[in-house]
Amino acid sequence: MMIYIITSMDRVCFGQSQEVVFVSDTQAPMWVEKLVLGSNNNVEATQLVLNDILLRKPSSVFILGDVVTLGYKQKKWERMDRFLDSCRKAGIPVRALLGNHDVMTRSRKGESQFQRRFPDHNRTGYYQVVDSVAVIFLNSNFSKLSEPDMLHQQSWLESTLKALDSDPAVVASIVACHHAPFSNSKIVGSSKNVQEHFVPAYLASSKARLFITGHSHNYELFNHEGKDFLIIGGGGGLSQPLSEKEERLNDVSTTYKPQFHYLVMQRSGGQLCLTSRYLKEDFSGFTEGLSISIPYPRN
Repeated sequence: MMIYIITSMDRVCFGQSQEVVFVSDTQAPMWVEKLVLGSNNNVEATQLVLNDILLRKPSSVFILGDVVTLGYKQKKWERMDRFLDSCRKAGIPVRALLGNHDVMTRSRKGESQFQRRFPDHNRTGYYQVVDSVAVIFLNSNFSKLSEPDMLHQQSWLESTLKALDSDPAVVASIVACHHAPFSNSKIVGSSKNVQEHFVPAYLASSKARLFITGHSHNYELFNHEGKDFLIIGGGGGLSQPLSEKEERLNDVSTTYKPQFHYLVMQRSGGQLCLTSRYLKEDFSGFTEGLSISIPYPRN
């Protein structure tokens, strides 16, 4: 399956279906990270991202990990708790998956804090169907999983994708985890574990149309064996430099590199329409950036 790149001026999505938001890496920078990467009013940027999401009033919000800096610390959740409370009051369900910062240092307490905020979460995989699109959430913190947990999650992913392929109520599936299987980030790079444990089932699924992640604090887009892999790590984390070596991966989004951004998804006809909204460099507001459309599988 090929991706179709279109500009925001030529968008083919006109709001015929529910609007779903994906955002990732909303954690505040750690002081040690600032020493290496430098900062750019990141906390303010995250707040602006969250505010813009609330203004759009989407039908659902999905957070792809690194929700906070250190998941075990109650005070690190204060800003996110306000956002989650606002979403509840507005009737907007929010679901999430674990990133490395959410389980950093004290993983059990971090998971406990996370589970309190996202009670539907399952640490070895779960999914949600929104507007006939199944979004599958996976735990890519392999160092925090036991061998049985890893095998269980992989088996669950394979059986779930097969079941969704056979479900007439589902038109397409999206696989999501935190760590990107492919990335040109000099800081985090590609995850071999995700390539080994998650990517084969995604490639084998007839309805799985997108693999979406964060972790790399960039917007990156790859096509591997006819399937699409998208990174949207622009929720407020420190900007990560990208490799410029000749052997770098072929990033389809060559010139679209906003620092702070999130993704809006809608169904339109026989395709998924995905539009990146990015924060202007002067922090004066958001605008629509790169849009892509991905067709559903043929019957």
